[in-house]
Amino acid sequence: MDAAGIVVGIHGLENKPPRDEKWRWWRAAVAEGLLRNCGQDGGEFPFEFVYWADLRYDYPLLGDANDEPYRPDEESGPFPRLEPGSDASLNDDIVGKVYRGLAALQTATGATPIDDAILEHRFDDLWHYHSETPFARQVRRRLIDVLEQHAGRRTLLVAHSMGSIIAYDALRMLEREAPSVRVEHLVTLGSPLGLAEVRAKIGEENGEARVPNNVDRWTNMADNRDLAAVAGELSDTFVPSDRGVGVTDMAVVNAYLRPNGSANPHKSYGYLRTPELSELVLGFTSYERADSEQG
Repeated sequence: MDAAGIVVGIHGLENKPPRDEKWRWWRAAVAEGLLRNCGQDGGEFPFEFVYWADLRYDYPLLGDANDEPYRPDEESGPFPRLEPGSDASLNDDIVGKVYRGLAALQTATGATPIDDAILEHRFDDLWHYHSETPFARQVRRRLIDVLEQHAGRRTLLVAHSMGSIIAYDALRMLEREAPSVRVEHLVTLGSPLGLAEVRAKIGEENGEARVPNNVDRWTNMADNRDLAAVAGELSDTFVPSDRGVGVTDMAVVNAYLRPNGSANPHKSYGYLRTPELSELVLGFTSYERADSEQG
């Protein structure tokens, strides 16, 4: 297996800029994090990008239609981490606690009106993904094709938002269809996988919500202000794989600012520049071979 691995990214919900532009911006955000957080020139590293917005939207976002572009941060030095002593658990505020209480009720009754409203009005693409089988099949196939292409290579799969659900479903499919295809490290960013309805869909298709058996490590990162991760820590709801691999939840600071200066703690570019992700990416590049067991 190649010591210098590859980073594979998959984007989240809503319409996106054209594929090549989105690929460049993801790569630039990761490279910016490598430079500022690790002192490494991130200009060159093996990177594949799974783009699926064209399966849902007739035309990509162009020019001023995209109000949240990637722009290099104007500051210098490392991007922020959580302050010492701050709450490192995911969404343990009042909103998260209320949601988890309601989610338990939804799970017990089998009715999910709260998640229905969240998915239909805030995560429209995910609503269609769960209700349109051909669309779901096409999206998964794009990711599966890339993972199969790099089978045998150390792979860091970085999945943002709805992309984390697509990645999870694709990995459970690969368990059954191509068990030799493995991912060394799955990293989910701002993931809605903990939503009760999402877990119910997983149960319908795959049985128990657990870590896929073809994943050697799973790190789930989220900013505590990110409403997509309102369900909290995935280690609470996804049991370890048959090989004993569990989910490691990690609270991070997503410092992305829109052009108007307002914060968007769900934005992919902010997650891609975090020190925590930079350190993981560094182990999958030619800069150095990080110990894959390092926590």
